[in-house]
Amino acid sequence: MTSDPEQQVAIVTGGGSGVGRASALALLDVGYAVAIAGRREEALAETVRLAGANASRARAVVTDVTDAASVAGLFEGVRAEFGQLDLLFNNAGTGAPAVLLEELTVEQWQAVVAVNLTGSFLCTQEAFRMMKAQEPMGGRIINNGSISADRPRPNSAPYTATKHAITGLTKATSLDGRKYNIACGQIDIGNAATEMTARMSGGVPQADGSMAEEPTMDVSNVANAIVYMAGLPLDANVQFLTVMATKMPFIGRG
Repeated sequence: MTSDPEQQVAIVTGGGSGVGRASALALLDVGYAVAIAGRREEALAETVRLAGANASRARAVVTDVTDAASVAGLFEGVRAEFGQLDLLFNNAGTGAPAVLLEELTVEQWQAVVAVNLTGSFLCTQEAFRMMKAQEPMGGRIINNGSISADRPRPNSAPYTATKHAITGLTKATSLDGRKYNIACGQIDIGNAATEMTARMSGGVPQADGSMAEEPTMDVSNVANAIVYMAGLPLDANVQFLTVMATKMPFIGRG
């Protein structure tokens, strides 16, 4: 595919499953070319397969967001093929086992920080470098936060801390991106039905120590929100957006 200034180009990290897969497919549906990044080659290939007629605009790029060289390679590949970047969706994320805080290992803590926080920073840094150098200058970054950043679940210190930090990264990116015409917003998601939330049908721990089944919503609601945020002109921005299952325990949680 040759460079086309009319073609909108996106990078979606964590695109091999869940929110990342749904969002990549939705962006392809509205005409984007999408570099779908993740660590699992087979899962990325499945996302491309699911794109159907849109697959010609999809690229599966095996990427480890915790590795600066791997991230740089992802962005250089997009620059070389498409010549521009209009959207980065920092979606890749992970969690630690739901063990007592005092029993969490340093390695488990660092693994979550590396993916959720450092990975988002490395991708944001490369996006800045690319977006400020292209013509016209600018672009959009969307970070996948979480309602858990503000309303933590039991035994979730690494995930909660890193998602709280993503909110800080979003604000700093919004401020530092102004001079480059880079907009940055955050989507906070509650109980989208993905592989990660499948366990909720069997009950998950609540703040009072009980177990309860929690309602979920179709992941397409998240993907549609990403398409909306991405489709705004660069002089408008959704700074923070929460999309959640209506009856999940969030309002009143904690």
